[in-house]
Amino acid sequence: MRPTATMTTYLSVALLLCALLPAVIGHCTGGSQTANSTHCLDETDNEWHPIGTAWRNSACMDCTCSSCCSAFSIPQNFPDDCVSVFDLVACKYKVHKKDDPSEECPIFSAVGK
Repeated sequence: MRPTATMTTYLSVALLLCALLPAVIGHCTGGSQTANSTHCLDETDNEWHPIGTAWRNSACMDCTCSSCCSAFSIPQNFPDDCVSVFDLVACKYKVHKKDDPSEECPIFSAVGK
């Protein structure tokens, strides 16, 4: 059986989605700069950390000297009368009623972390 243009298009889209999936599921960035063989720089907070340690920076990223990844999930599906708001202190999204921030809403799906 010879592949048709439609089959080739579907295969190309499927391969592209597979390649992009890690970027959609969790947000990570490359490693920090190393000053020497013992420390690396967290460019967000401009702080040096010993190689082999882990920390959370002020942008809510969990870091090591080799990478930083988001420390939170991003709500994707919740009721229309609700809104998601990022809490930078707790490093998480809170979903609540648009007209009543004291009333939390259910989250049906989220991406990340």
